[in-house]
Amino acid sequence: MTKGTLAVLINSTQQNWLPERWKARFEAVGGGRRVVLLPDSTLDPAEVHYATVWKPVPGDLGAFPNLRAIFNLGAGVDALMADKSLPDVPLVRVAVPDLTGRMTEYVVLHVLMHHRQELYLRDSQRVKRWEPRYQWPASAVTVGVMGLGTLGADAADVLRRLGFRVAGWSRSPRAIDGVECFHGTAGMDTFLRKTDILVSLLPLTPETHGILNRDVFTRLNRSSPLGAPVLINAGRGGLQNEADILACLDDGTLGAASLDVFVQEPQPDDSRFWTHPKVVLTPHNAADTDADAISAYVAEQIARFEAGGALENVVDRARGY
Repeated sequence: MTKGTLAVLINSTQQNWLPERWKARFEAVGGGRRVVLLPDSTLDPAEVHYATVWKPVPGDLGAFPNLRAIFNLGAGVDALMADKSLPDVPLVRVAVPDLTGRMTEYVVLHVLMHHRQELYLRDSQRVKRWEPRYQWPASAVTVGVMGLGTLGADAADVLRRLGFRVAGWSRSPRAIDGVECFHGTAGMDTFLRKTDILVSLLPLTPETHGILNRDVFTRLNRSSPLGAPVLINAGRGGLQNEADILACLDDGTLGAASLDVFVQEPQPDDSRFWTHPKVVLTPHNAADTDADAISAYVAEQIARFEAGGALENVVDRARGY
């Protein structure tokens, strides 16, 4: 294969995701490959063989008749999959060690935050209250990880090594040393009933849309040492029924929640998630990975593909991830 042009389609105004910065990164690692930032009036669409994207405008990718592969710069591909005009070429998701490590950092940080009663302690600091509560050991707490792909498996392993009891649930069977694994509809109820802290790292598919709802929350361990179960969602916003989350926080079905993703991003100013005393909100940065590592990963994938090798981490469109 000859070197094809790489098109950059990034829809973001965040400082660390500016399209111009991504174009410069890909030029630095592309080995002389032409990199274009759309719109570009000098571009012949037929020259584009590869596209790197983040939330592109639906339909834009259909303009390239010779497209050979699409590289999504984030882990989630649900926004791309919703584009009915998406060309039928390999869709590759980012899978670099840096991304996995950062997601595990986020999960461990928030599990420990709730385990070590940080919401109560920070409130105590604000009101100058010196009243420490009994601190249970990690071995008294079961963390249930929903989604046992690369990210979930790594987070589960680190939590296990910290001394937590760890359970995992996935659509199909998985085996992880030291982690009690459940799968499918048949395994869901047992998984939930032993879970004190529920961590969601599921992909967003038609089957998982809205799965974080009152029905799931009411089946979590009602005798948790935390007082009430906790939700941590660093997967996708579409996984959560946000009205149910707020109602369950209000009535005590949930004791607290750490939420990195939302149906609407950014959250509107009048959203209760900003100010709810039981919510820790983060701006979809749980695994905001090193952009240089992603750029090198894409460049290596393209070079190997043009040399006759196979692309890695290609999305199974039938499964949605």
